[in-house]
Amino acid sequence: MTRFDRQISLPEIGTAGQQKLASAHILVIGAGGLGCPVLQYLAGAGVGEITLMDGDTVEQSNLPRQPLYSPADCGRYKVDAARQYLSQIAPDLRLHPHARHLTPDNVVAAVAPADVVIDAADSYAVSYTLSDHCHQLGRPLVTASALAQSGYAGVFCGGAPSLRAVFPDPPGLTATCADAGVMGPVVGMIGALQAQLALKLLLSHQPSPRGRLFSIDLAGLEMGGFDFSSAPEPENAFPFIGRDGLTPSDYIIDLRSSDETPVPAAPTALRILPKDLHAKVLPPGRRVVLACHSGLRAWCAAVALAAEFPGELALLAVGNQG
Repeated sequence: MTRFDRQISLPEIGTAGQQKLASAHILVIGAGGLGCPVLQYLAGAGVGEITLMDGDTVEQSNLPRQPLYSPADCGRYKVDAARQYLSQIAPDLRLHPHARHLTPDNVVAAVAPADVVIDAADSYAVSYTLSDHCHQLGRPLVTASALAQSGYAGVFCGGAPSLRAVFPDPPGLTATCADAGVMGPVVGMIGALQAQLALKLLLSHQPSPRGRLFSIDLAGLEMGGFDFSSAPEPENAFPFIGRDGLTPSDYIIDLRSSDETPVPAAPTALRILPKDLHAKVLPPGRRVVLACHSGLRAWCAAVALAAEFPGELALLAVGNQG
């Protein structure tokens, strides 16, 4: 008896399918509540190579919903603690841990070698950055989000519409797990679903999960979803850029007050609060970069400016540049 007998016995997997998994490379962004079940199930299924990116350390408040970690791991980088755990359950796994966040500056190098990309960061700035580049590079993106007792997972790009095709507008809900709370089994279920969708992609199982979104509402005990395979791509989009993408000719506006942060997004950035920002203050012929912590204020400001400002607008999420 071998480790993968129960999988190999499935007619839709077999020995050939198991070999596909062993030769596959998956990029996982995030080693938190979603990333923990993703990593456990992918490693357990025999995926051969995983690149893991997460710049956070383990905190005590993570432990109820992130079972890769123990109290002894508090203060360690999550990727280091995850590597130790995964090396025990999957000694043949080729794991490449990177203790840094995904940003527009490093996204291409991270996405290009992967067969499938899993977004487990639960950050919309990261999600849209991944979607933009997965769409350009033709990589399928399995993204998800969870809050309180509900969430969703879906497969975008790589032959399916991008995240912007389905969600073209700035998110109206800005709550996070830190302030709104979340139940551990909810993120566990959604993370496990992400792993299953990734395995279906690697094995080319039909029906394909490309262009499908699956939702879970455990407060109301309901499940749903929809097919978005025919969703059109938006004509205009405001890209997230990184600090390395800034140029001397950019007109950079930091939408945060000096009370919020004494250090501006860039040395040449002007501070203009969203309520004081209008197209008349913007110079024609220069790219305008709007900066804030999460990117949400920048995105909303770009939407408001777009009708009157004919120039190029870009977004800088300073909090995702760590």
